[in-house]
Amino acid sequence: MFNQDAFFIPIILLVLMISCTECEVNAQSEAFERNSNKYLLHEKFSSDSVIKKDTAGIKDTGKFKMTKSPLKAVLFSAVLPGAGQFYNKSYWKIPIIWGIGGYFAYEVVRNNTYYLDYRDQYVNSQTPSNPSGDSRLKTLREFYRDQRDQFIFYFGVLYLINLVDAYVDAHLFDFDVSDRIKLGMIEKGKLVNLKIGL
Repeated sequence: MFNQDAFFIPIILLVLMISCTECEVNAQSEAFERNSNKYLLHEKFSSDSVIKKDTAGIKDTGKFKMTKSPLKAVLFSAVLPGAGQFYNKSYWKIPIIWGIGGYFAYEVVRNNTYYLDYRDQYVNSQTPSNPSGDSRLKTLREFYRDQRDQFIFYFGVLYLINLVDAYVDAHLFDFDVSDRIKLGMIEKGKLVNLKIGL
């Protein structure tokens, strides 16, 4: 009678989302390391008397400033799940979050309806001659109550994953994950960059 798919589907989806995020984090951290090494080598061989300016003409203080605010992304996702992913321009995650969330909400409502129905039938089966009522109805009532509570828990976990994903995605928004491999080399005191396009 226990629906095993109801237990394993969220676990599989959670593992898939975590593995996708982990691949993104690994690729972005490798790109960050390549870029930071290049920046350090460039700083070593550049003149100290020159003030560097970015494309907007603002003085470069050497401090990294994030484009996306992690706090804002979390607040957007807290108000409306998926809004933080929209803010971070991770549009492909929005239908996944809404689809899984919709499925969990559907299961909560469906199992609650069955629970209320079997609860009323069980209460009506209790008579003065049989105060314990129909045990089959009691078992079904408890089964659907447990299923409802289980999907409420899954919905809460999905909500937390939505918040964490928005936070991490905002932190990693500025990392370069292009397919180009950049190599830096020092040749006779000069920094030489090699670019390989894949």
